[in-house]
Amino acid sequence: MLKNLFLRLVTGSLAAAMLFAQAKQPQPKSQKEVDALNAMFQAADNDSRIKAANNLLQKFADTDFKGLALYMITNSYNEKNDATNTIVFGERTVEADGASALAAHARIMIATALAKTTKEFDFDKEEKLGRADKLAKEAVEVIKTAPKFNPGLTDEQWTQAKNGYTAEAHVAMGMTATIRKNWKDAIDHYTTATTTDPSNGATFVRLGAAQVSANKLDDAIATFDKVLAQPGLDPAIATYAKSEKERAVKAKGAK
Repeated sequence: MLKNLFLRLVTGSLAAAMLFAQAKQPQPKSQKEVDALNAMFQAADNDSRIKAANNLLQKFADTDFKGLALYMITNSYNEKNDATNTIVFGERTVEADGASALAAHARIMIATALAKTTKEFDFDKEEKLGRADKLAKEAVEVIKTAPKFNPGLTDEQWTQAKNGYTAEAHVAMGMTATIRKNWKDAIDHYTTATTTDPSNGATFVRLGAAQVSANKLDDAIATFDKVLAQPGLDPAIATYAKSEKERAVKAKGAK
């Protein structure tokens, strides 16, 4: 998944932390802080990563790695599908360093969490969806000029990461358009996302589903064929894509 790519590019060892440090000149102030950073980077799962990052923030309130620790907590809660804490810690990440690429991704995670948890008849639907759109648009702009979060990344890796962020932001805006049943905007955003990051099969499925809802059945069938032809496609995505393609074919035949 895309979010795991970003985590791999940011984390892995204290060496990665030092690379990150070279980009913005933060430094650990003691061996104990080095040990806390190591524990955070080497955590084996989301829960242990959250615990280690919180430990760093609690024991070293003046750490230069505050933004990074908050980002790792946000990303971990996002992977746990904990929307409430994703939003809370995503906001703190943006507050810590709003112009960074990691804060851009935090905005996207907040936007996605808002879209996922907003229902058609929620009384505050437009407030939440409007906020999600605003954050996603901000993220697209921030990532254009944000410095590499790890100077050890090659230009190719950095371009891949930026494209991934941009695509994910458009997916979030596609989700808000889907909730509004604004199929034109949904299709436009999902198309941009698939063009920017053609490796994400789930986005093609979202695009195809929006095309079905817009009664663009030939387009939908072509989209599902495209995703089903992707090598190494996740079995769950493949199953859903086949089901949605069958729905589109059946709808076309009923005309």
